[in-house]
Amino acid sequence: MDGSYMDEMDDFTLLIGRCLLAFLFLVSGLQKFWNIPDLSAYLDSLGLPAPTMLTWLMALCEIVGGLALVIGFQIRAISILFATWCVVTAVVVHIHEPSILMKNLALAGGFLVLAGSGPGGISYYGNWPERHVRGTSA
Repeated sequence: MDGSYMDEMDDFTLLIGRCLLAFLFLVSGLQKFWNIPDLSAYLDSLGLPAPTMLTWLMALCEIVGGLALVIGFQIRAISILFATWCVVTAVVVHIHEPSILMKNLALAGGFLVLAGSGPGGISYYGNWPERHVRGTSA
């Protein structure tokens, strides 16, 4: 097969993967906004500081980060932050819930793969003047 066809497929699969990862965080962030009191009470029961502010911050980060994933903005940084987020929440919040803990660790692995591969060609690079092409140094 033609190399450019494979590059286009890689770009498309990276876009779909980013959207699927983003969907989880967009929905979760919206649910947090709709349930601030309940989630704040839960975080308070875990002994976390400033649970209401933490809930608002979590919801905002999940929505903003999810949107960044969809458009492909700052993918490496966002992916590393979300990988860290997934590991921390797995250990702090879900340590006694094996299925959710494993899901979060698997998500962290997916985010690290995305951080290593980059966003692909279908993404927003901000104000950088040149198009970044996989395999070239910037």
